Amino acid sequence: MSDTTSRNPLYGPQLIADALLRTVGGATALFRVTNATVDTSQSEVGLVATTFVDVTVSPVLMRRLHPAWKEGGESKWELMVSATGLEQQVQALDLPSVEALFQMTLAVTVAGKDYLIESIAANEAFGNVYLYRLLVRESVQQAV
Repeated sequence: MSDTTSRNPLYGPQLIADALLRTVGGATALFRVTNATVDTSQSEVGLVATTFVDVTVSPVLMRRLHPAWKEGGESKWELMVSATGLEQQVQALDLPSVEALFQMTLAVTVAGKDYLIESIAANEAFGNVYLYRLLVRESVQQAV
């Protein structure tokens, strides 16, 4: 039996991007975001501890941008993230936009490694974003 339902052609690029991300990599990323706290005078003074939440986004694909090794150089990666996966989390967290989610994000974890976001780009077709490309670098833990 075939699917004969009519589909909105504007969401075709999102469906294709999701299918390609699942086929090629199909990984999951955890976005570590600050948890929304009650805006009170206690939180302003620092008496209420900031909490963090890991938000799961799928599908994602990770690729190395500069495979050539340079002494002292950091590896840069591109994380391609499904726009529909991000939109689902934005709705679940009751945020105004995907950009608000990115502003709250402290780190991204993929395959057990933490990465810091350096820049964000959105790919659009027919006025709808179908893919977000994040330029990330590995988070280096420093001793105190």
